[in-house]
Amino acid sequence: RLRAPMMHIHTVAAGGGSVLHFEAGRFRVGPDSAGADPGPACYRRGGPLCVTDCNVMLGKIQPRFFPSVFGLGADQPLDAEIVQARFSDLAREVEARTGESQTIEAMAEGFVHIAVENMANAIKKISVEQGHDITKYTLNCFGGAGGQHACLVADALAMETILIHPMAGVLSAFGMGLADFAAMRTHAIEAGLSDDALTGAKQVLDTLAASAHEELVGQGIMAENVQVVQKVHLRYQGTDSALVLEYAPLKLLVADFELTHMKRFGFKQPERALIIEAVSAEAKGATGEKTNLNLAVPAKDRPTCQAIETVSMTSGGVANATPVFNLSSFSPGDEVRGPAIICDANATTVVEPGWQAKLTDLGNLVLTRFVARPARVSVGTDADPVMLEIFNNLFMSIAEQMGATLANTAHSVNIKERLDFSCAVFDFEGNLIANAPHMPVHLGSMGESVKAIIEGTKHIQPGDVYAINAPYNGGTHLPDVTVVTPVFDDADRAVLFYVASRGHHADIGGITPGSMPPGSVNVEEEGVLIDNVRIVKAGQLLESDVRALLASGPYPARNIDQNLADLGAQIAANKKGVLELGRMVAHFGLDVVQAYMIHVQDNAEETVRRVLDVLSDGSYAYEMDGGSVIQVSIHIDKAARKAVVDFTGTSAQQKTNFNAPLPVCRAAVLYVFRTLVDDEIPLNAGCMKPIEIIAPKGSMLNPAYPAAVVAGNVETSQCVTDALFAALGVMAAAQGTMNNFTFGNETYQYYETICGGTGAGPDFDGQDAVQSHMTNSRLTDPEVLEWRFPVRVESFSIRKGSGGKGLHSGGNGVVRRIRFLETMTASILSNHRRIAPFGLEGGEDGALGSNRVQRADGQIVELGATASIDLQPGDQFIIETPGGGGFGKAK
Repeated sequence: RLRAPMMHIHTVAAGGGSVLHFEAGRFRVGPDSAGADPGPACYRRGGPLCVTDCNVMLGKIQPRFFPSVFGLGADQPLDAEIVQARFSDLAREVEARTGESQTIEAMAEGFVHIAVENMANAIKKISVEQGHDITKYTLNCFGGAGGQHACLVADALAMETILIHPMAGVLSAFGMGLADFAAMRTHAIEAGLSDDALTGAKQVLDTLAASAHEELVGQGIMAENVQVVQKVHLRYQGTDSALVLEYAPLKLLVADFELTHMKRFGFKQPERALIIEAVSAEAKGATGEKTNLNLAVPAKDRPTCQAIETVSMTSGGVANATPVFNLSSFSPGDEVRGPAIICDANATTVVEPGWQAKLTDLGNLVLTRFVARPARVSVGTDADPVMLEIFNNLFMSIAEQMGATLANTAHSVNIKERLDFSCAVFDFEGNLIANAPHMPVHLGSMGESVKAIIEGTKHIQPGDVYAINAPYNGGTHLPDVTVVTPVFDDADRAVLFYVASRGHHADIGGITPGSMPPGSVNVEEEGVLIDNVRIVKAGQLLESDVRALLASGPYPARNIDQNLADLGAQIAANKKGVLELGRMVAHFGLDVVQAYMIHVQDNAEETVRRVLDVLSDGSYAYEMDGGSVIQVSIHIDKAARKAVVDFTGTSAQQKTNFNAPLPVCRAAVLYVFRTLVDDEIPLNAGCMKPIEIIAPKGSMLNPAYPAAVVAGNVETSQCVTDALFAALGVMAAAQGTMNNFTFGNETYQYYETICGGTGAGPDFDGQDAVQSHMTNSRLTDPEVLEWRFPVRVESFSIRKGSGGKGLHSGGNGVVRRIRFLETMTASILSNHRRIAPFGLEGGEDGALGSNRVQRADGQIVELGATASIDLQPGDQFIIETPGGGGFGKAK
């Protein structure tokens, strides 16, 4: 088995061409870009206001000293007048909408602040989340706009040193010209680490190295110019995250692995065996041709550099008299202190107040802080359009960092590979503040779990962590275990916030492996119920208590070690959230952070009210395969700018497991109205303030204990979503199911949801083969699935023609075939096998899904929407997922 080398790339929309917006009471930067043509407004091509225009407005870019813009001659510098006029127009618009007046310089600086935070968050994502302490590193800039923002980005990241290469403005092209030739060879090993295994791996490495070396020599690289690096891919047994380390003898290799693992993931497991997953050899070589790129700066027999002009530059709300320097006049060792502007042929570097720049012998500018940055940023508690956007992004960034920690440290394929988890930040009352873009069915209901912990615990103590999955006390279904951690003040006296992570555990017990039993009739048959249980006390995991809990009941968990490992990952994710919230409070102050937790909810509330202003009343009755009906009517009160979502008429609590606890229903409503907001806001509790939900007690959307609920979270939630969209006339039905497929025995347990088609709308086609609506998980990589379980993925393909036809056609479903290599029990929990996903406005229905087993001898066993079946080696389980409905009559 060979793997193609890959590089993880994270992009962020915060370049000089990123377009400025004022929407929903907030300033935003990007993600759209004006590019080079038409470019920013100052380019004289009719472009919109962009980040570059902010720097022109602030005096950080001086048109006379800016490198020529393509298509503009030297006699046509950047247009500062049009920039000032456009910002003046925007200031009048902001004042008309909000009643608040701002100077155009303050607005420009606010937009730059947002762009800087976007860049800082992106850097955190590729560094902090990988275990690196960026404060100990140097910020390396490239791109024409890099030097304009370098000091501000470094301050946002608490970095002290910046390096700006002499070719920074064109570094991508420059680097391509200097890049070495390279060849890589990889070979799978999959053997336990030992002296013998490492000896065998070294023999393979030597062969790979020779092959890579030969390839470069064959391309004309002189043999003496080729260097080869040999690496070993190591991972803990039972995990899938391999660390790539340079080859070394056994003891050194183990020590290097443990050190790297601790740095990356925050823990090590010396008792767990190590696996050599693969080995790789990479050969690099230069052509040997000498390129005349002498970047060293000759010393000049003259005084230190002199400013060519003094201009006004606004920084930190203050207009500073700022000298402008030409970099060509610098000699090595020359140093200037900010505020200052340094220009050269391909870039402009802004040295902010408190920073200094020094030219090195190699022509690099090294910027360092010579004045300590303020320990706390001074921000008021009143809502500000700039800070509102920044706090929206900061809160979401914390949740994203929690999610990265959880994925990195989890054990089960379900969480690590399928990403069936969610992380979020809550205020001290348990209201959802912000989330990462994880699972909608989790996020809209997690607040109820947090509130259940708050209400059910008399004395929450520092260092305590709680777990809950009880469907009738804030949970959804039993496999979804929510771990909640309180965030205390510095004195450990008062709870300031809560952080929580919810993960779908691969098995929590129940009558079938994987804990998604198709035939359960009460909640006890679905696994172990965890109702507000403290799992960490004073920072210590209560392992024996947790093990006893997971082993209790008539149908205990099958793999308690795996449960504990995933719970530990959730605890680690929450710890990350606690630390990041602490840093936020230290940076801005508690009063500011708490104020903006309210402001972001108020902003989300207002954006939803604006959606309600343009919606109309509607209703829909949605029949499911089992015969139950979801009846919904939506009434929009235009005067009060509120909506009533009434599920009166919905079928009574079912004897099946398609009952959805009220938090699941709430999550679906929250998701639908959030998707109608065409703006980048966190999905938070504010979205629900204008919406009243009526779900009669005793109905399948508000069932009573001990009703079975495992399908309500995954299937009924999808149907509620489609019913709401239909009532509003927004779009036809998606596949309306998650196609929950589980298999296992006492040794293995696995769960996945399978994608399908989405519904079409008035001006768009549905999408093929995607996870839709209430699920946002992904499928396990086939290689990982086949490593970890005795199965083979025979095929996985788009089901052509399964989308409903119409003026706009629905998306196609998929066909998935899995062959079993051991005796196991497999289960399917699905919908739309009897009733097709509906089309709207004359559009055709999507195709029905189907489930069947093909025995090793060729016999076909047809299965219904919900079924369990015993499989033998050679049997194949075949799932065809539904297509989405079409919209409008086809012409």
